[in-house]
Amino acid sequence: MIRIEFAPADLLRLRFAHSPMAEVVASCLALRSRSARLVPASWRARAEPLLRGLTTLGALVPGPTGYVPDFLTPAPVAARPTLEQELRVVAATPLDRAAYEVDRAWAGHRAPAQIERFAADPAAALAATVREVRRYFALAIAPSWPRLRALAEGELTRRGLLAAERGPRALLADLHPRLDWDGEALRLAYAKDGEFGLDGHPLTLLPTGFTGSHVYTMTDSPTGRALWYAPGGHGRLWDRPVPAEPPAALAALLGPTRAAVLALLAEPFSTGEVAAALRLAPATASHHLTTLRDAGLVTGERDGRRLRYRRTGLGEQLVGEDQAVDGPATM
Repeated sequence: MIRIEFAPADLLRLRFAHSPMAEVVASCLALRSRSARLVPASWRARAEPLLRGLTTLGALVPGPTGYVPDFLTPAPVAARPTLEQELRVVAATPLDRAAYEVDRAWAGHRAPAQIERFAADPAAALAATVREVRRYFALAIAPSWPRLRALAEGELTRRGLLAAERGPRALLADLHPRLDWDGEALRLAYAKDGEFGLDGHPLTLLPTGFTGSHVYTMTDSPTGRALWYAPGGHGRLWDRPVPAEPPAALAALLGPTRAAVLALLAEPFSTGEVAAALRLAPATASHHLTTLRDAGLVTGERDGRRLRYRRTGLGEQLVGEDQAVDGPATM
C-alpha cells in the first residue's frame, strides 16, 4: 500500500486535467504491456509498427528500468492543455535534467545510440524526442482523440459537480478501485509499500483513457505532481456511442429533438458529431445547440479547431431529474 499524505491546504490545491502527453505515454505503456484488454487489436496493429520506427520515443517509454523520464509528462497548468502547449514545456526542459532522467531510465543497461545522445548532445536528442511525439500523436492518438477527450470531460464534469455539492473532500471519493481516500491520505493498492507527502506541491489528477485499469503514481515536475488513473467508463472507451432516447418528460418540456441533443451531451460533442449521431442537418443541430446554450443548459469549449458542447450543471440536473422520474433511458 502506498499512502499520499494530504495536509489541509493540499485539498485546496487539488485539480483535475486531461493531458495529451499523459495519453501518449500511457498508450506506449499499453503497447509494451502486451495486454489485449488495454487497447483494441485494430489500434495496436496501427500503432505498434509506428512506435517501433520512432526509436527515441520507443526507447524512453519505458526504459529497461521501468522508469519513464518525468520531463515527458509535465503536470498540466491548465485543465485542457493542447499537445503543442505541453510539447513547449517538454522542449524547454533543462538539458541537465533531461540527461539525468534518461540516464536513470537506462541505469545499468547498455544504451542504444539515440539514448547515448542525451549525454553527448542533449539539445538535439530532446528536439528529436519532440518531433517523434508529434508524429506519434498525429498518427496513433489523434484519430481517437475525440473519444479520449470525451471520456475525460465526463470525469471532469462529474468531479466538479461532486465538489460543488459536497465540498472538496468529495473530489477523492470513489475515484478508482485501486484508490481509497481515508480522509487524510490517498491510498494506492500496490504490492510495494511507501508513504509520501506533497510537500507543498499541487497535485493534478489526470483521467487518462489509455491507463486501462491501472494507476500511475506521481509525476514529479516543476509545475507540480500528477497521478494518472482510468476514469469511470473507460471500459467503454472503444465502443461506438449509441444515442439514448430522451426521457418522455424531458421531450415534453424541450421538444423531442432538442431533448435528444441534451441527452446526447453527457459527453462533449461538436456540432457535426451531434448532427451525425442524431441524423440531423448540421444547421438544425447548430440551431438546437445554440438554443440550449442560451438557456444555460449546455456550454461550448474549444478543443483545437473544434467547438465541443457539453451539459452544464443545470443541464445535468434537468436530465437527471427526468431520468429519475421516467427510469433509465432506453438504448
